[in-house]
Amino acid sequence: MAWVILVLSGVLEAVWATALGRSDGFTRPYPTIVFVIALAASMGGLAIAMRSIPIGTAYAIWVGIGAALTAGYAMAFGGEPVSALRIALLLGIVGCVIGLKLAH
Repeated sequence: MAWVILVLSGVLEAVWATALGRSDGFTRPYPTIVFVIALAASMGGLAIAMRSIPIGTAYAIWVGIGAALTAGYAMAFGGEPVSALRIALLLGIVGCVIGLKLAH
């Protein structure tokens, strides 16, 4: 169950990071509310997952999922450039996350 919570927390990290960017310095209410809720849920889930997953593994997986999803979303919908190299590097992050899970 800790792994499911950790993955969901990583997804929520991408949500709060995207909402933070869209909040325009906390001047837009809806993205700011989404940011606060997603941040609290993401951190809470990470804390729960760390009860049974080592801190280094849990944190690396949490960050990897959040970073890969945030960057992927930004390339798909946020106007960031898309290239084969960027996609390959993001897939490398995903591969490392999977490797950390398998090595646990």
